[in-house]
Amino acid sequence: MPDVKRTVKLITEQHIIDKDSGTEGYPMRAWNIEIFLLNEAGEEVQANCFEKATYKLHPSFEKRATQGRFKHKEPSYGADSGVSSVAAGVPTSPCNGTPGLVKKQPPFQISEEGWGEFDMEIILTAVGKGGDHPLVHDLNFQQETYEAKHVITFRNPKPELLAILKESGPVGEENGVKGKADAAKKKRKEKNVDMEKLAEGLQRLGEDDLLHVVQMVHDNKSADTYTKNDVENGEFHVDLYTLPDHLVKMLWDFTGSKTEL
Repeated sequence: MPDVKRTVKLITEQHIIDKDSGTEGYPMRAWNIEIFLLNEAGEEVQANCFEKATYKLHPSFEKRATQGRFKHKEPSYGADSGVSSVAAGVPTSPCNGTPGLVKKQPPFQISEEGWGEFDMEIILTAVGKGGDHPLVHDLNFQQETYEAKHVITFRNPKPELLAILKESGPVGEENGVKGKADAAKKKRKEKNVDMEKLAEGLQRLGEDDLLHVVQMVHDNKSADTYTKNDVENGEFHVDLYTLPDHLVKMLWDFTGSKTEL
């Protein structure tokens, strides 16, 4: 299955509140962030293709994070305060390794209080073992409400994730791939190669035979062949309908010699 792209929209709202920040010139603010997906028409829809969103907050949240409450510390310029660069308005880097606040229900809203602007990393975890998708969000107080859009690429999504992605737009089948696949499927059936049976047979092969199949694909694939080597999960993915005819015949013959098709 080809890669699928979706646009994620982050909506940030913030306003000044009647609390002392402890830092002159930097009023305390309440802010919140929500995460949506944009469908094919550019409309906001629930980002239910993600099972959770992890917000990596500024280091100054660290001590309060263990208490289950997130709020900026009062100014302290010690080595562990993590607030001096924010108070001075100096650009900060994404907060890798800092406390993470996890939200598991769309729109994954986070609501906090603080006086400093900072760049935060947000990790969106896709359903169906679709992997983590990190992005950097600029939390700033220039406007009371602002939006930020990010394009997310889902690489070779599994069936569970693919079904959800179809709710928000085309997934490759509708991007011109389906027509080519249908034509290829018809052509292969005319040549007595049942692609579905071939796929099922390949899944029944032993480890050594599968390694041989992977090598056959690498040695004989064409420029149009789609493959993905997922080292992390120990999987090799190939779109059988993108294989050249001679390679399909080779795989059919080899698989048929090892298992019943």
